[in-house]
Amino acid sequence: METIDGVEWRTSEGLVPYDDALAFMEARAAAIRAGEERECVWLLEHPPLFTAGTSADPAELFNPLGFPVYEAGRGGRYTYHGPGQRVGYVMIDLDRRGRDVRALVHALEGWVINSLSALGIAAHRAPGRIGIWVGEGLAEAKIAALGIRVRRWVTLHGFSINVAPDLGHFTGIVPCGISDFGVTSLAAEGKNATMADVDAALRGAFARFLNDLPGTNQVS
Repeated sequence: METIDGVEWRTSEGLVPYDDALAFMEARAAAIRAGEERECVWLLEHPPLFTAGTSADPAELFNPLGFPVYEAGRGGRYTYHGPGQRVGYVMIDLDRRGRDVRALVHALEGWVINSLSALGIAAHRAPGRIGIWVGEGLAEAKIAALGIRVRRWVTLHGFSINVAPDLGHFTGIVPCGISDFGVTSLAAEGKNATMADVDAALRGAFARFLNDLPGTNQVS
């Protein structure tokens, strides 16, 4: 573990069961609200699974390989997690950082975009579509997903970046309810980045993420 700008960073080796991650996030968020623990960023990988957000439509779940499906409690629809994907869970106290959920989402998007830029990937937001995208026109594809829950002004969940997952696993769902575009990864875009490379890029862009939160300059 390490601390960056007062926020604890955890990085887990191996595949972390989703139930374990959810239990940790919920306990940590409660401890942050109680003033007992620091804010936290947790980087990890999951075994193959699908999560259902609060807007998930059962018609968008096909799941031919029978992966487990979890109710995530976050916003959004169905999302895939699995090996080769860097998941970042972000437990930040918005009570101290502006109480602006829209600004939080925009800052998270910017954090992922800036991190990908450091890895040689030109990524962007797409108006009317959630997630982070690469390419243009018919070649446009999603490379990262975001999903956030806020409980008593502490955030849970976060983002996932496709580093080198099995992209065939995404065919078990309509990813985030968007069927007109594909899914891609760093590897599919010709970037042989390791998880350590991705983690380093995330660390390098983290201060800018915090500065994009409207209340951060009041946090001591």
